[in-house]
Amino acid sequence: MTVGGYHLLVVNGYSRTKNNTPNGKCMRSKSFKIGGHRWFIEYYPNGYRQEEEDAGYIFFYLVLDEVNFVDPVTVSYGFSFPGYQTQRQESPLLLSSSGTHEFVSNNFWSPGCFMDRQRFEKSIHLKNDSFTITCHVVLTKVVNIGELGATMQFVKLPPTDIHQHLYSLLQSQEGTDVTFQVGGEKFAAHRCVFAARSAVFKAELFGPMAEGTTDTVHIEDMEAKVFRLLLCYIYCDSVPEMDEDEEEYMWQHLLVAADKYDLPRLRLICEHKLCAYINAGTVETIHDLAVQHNCQGLKEACLYFIKSPAYLQDVMASGSLDSSSNPTPSVELIGKLASSLKLDE
Repeated sequence: MTVGGYHLLVVNGYSRTKNNTPNGKCMRSKSFKIGGHRWFIEYYPNGYRQEEEDAGYIFFYLVLDEVNFVDPVTVSYGFSFPGYQTQRQESPLLLSSSGTHEFVSNNFWSPGCFMDRQRFEKSIHLKNDSFTITCHVVLTKVVNIGELGATMQFVKLPPTDIHQHLYSLLQSQEGTDVTFQVGGEKFAAHRCVFAARSAVFKAELFGPMAEGTTDTVHIEDMEAKVFRLLLCYIYCDSVPEMDEDEEEYMWQHLLVAADKYDLPRLRLICEHKLCAYINAGTVETIHDLAVQHNCQGLKEACLYFIKSPAYLQDVMASGSLDSSSNPTPSVELIGKLASSLKLDE
């Protein structure tokens, strides 16, 4: 039996990563989960080793982000550019090496995949100093024939690929029948896809309040870069990686969009991501956002944070609890907790 999926590694600011990362040093993607295991990707902009001859190549490694596992994890994997299922379909100029690898307790890294820097920088895949790499991962698991039935021993099911087909449809813009105008930018899309994913979009595009036969929908209360993430989620059911400097801001605004357009799974993803940004300087804003959009998990994370005496001291030191004639709900909440908790001097 096989299970699998894919992960998109989006590198924005390729020149910066190349200039700021020494030979033999890497940048890591965030962890992602495929086949019941956690993984991340190592990206070496200037070669895997410190030797000068390695500097002309860009390397990628798939890494098993787990320590306590007993049985070997057998994986078929590959790195490619979006739109190519395997590297064999790619022109000779780019990625090399893919296949099957067995991850064991003392070997968490796959063999490296690499590409020639000069050829890559002249290719169509580097656009606006950015590029995207798709990492396909397929795991082979032993199946108990008594549990799953005799046919499962002979029939191997590939991982679902509907998201790849929908993303390709979006990229090709074939059959698009609606345009979203957001912040001065236009995005061509398919009415049926939006209607299938969101009851709010369905009502706007097909319901009694639909704008007749108008082909352009204007969205005034969202930035184009936020809508671009929303668009990707609607077609792919996942959110691409973002610039680290903008992540907190983007997750907050994406949460607002997810609530507005009734995308509950995306809202939960945003809640989960924002939990990592809770600190003394942000807890008030994030708590207010959680209350406003009925995000119970995120609200509980804020409460857990401010109930800790050590962190509560940091909040008080930051000045968030200064008296105000019109305190926000979070300030009132933190103030009550501060008065009820005994802080260590």
